[in-house]
Amino acid sequence: MASRNGIIFEDFFPAMVEKLGADGFMKELCNGFRVLMDGEKGAITFESLKRNAELLGLQDMSDDELMCMLREGDLDGDGALNQMEFCTLMFRLSPDLMTTSRKWLVETLVSEM
Repeated sequence: MASRNGIIFEDFFPAMVEKLGADGFMKELCNGFRVLMDGEKGAITFESLKRNAELLGLQDMSDDELMCMLREGDLDGDGALNQMEFCTLMFRLSPDLMTTSRKWLVETLVSEM
């Protein structure tokens, strides 16, 4: 559990992967994307993120902070998050998943030598 600016963050993703398996976890990430996305645009926009911020426990975040979150994951620069950008961002925000992913990568590379 980590605390930054009064926000307490506990990374449940590794436990979710363990419980649901990789496919189940990805399905849940995709469900989260659908909850947050703008139905007409098929992407998470600033407006849809702001509208759904309370679902994430982010109701106290300023517009600038929400926009910064959106920009962090916006890899193609279109001002919105598609499903792949959202999933990539979620992985990047999970320190434990990133550590585990690196471990798997190293193990795979070593086994291929």
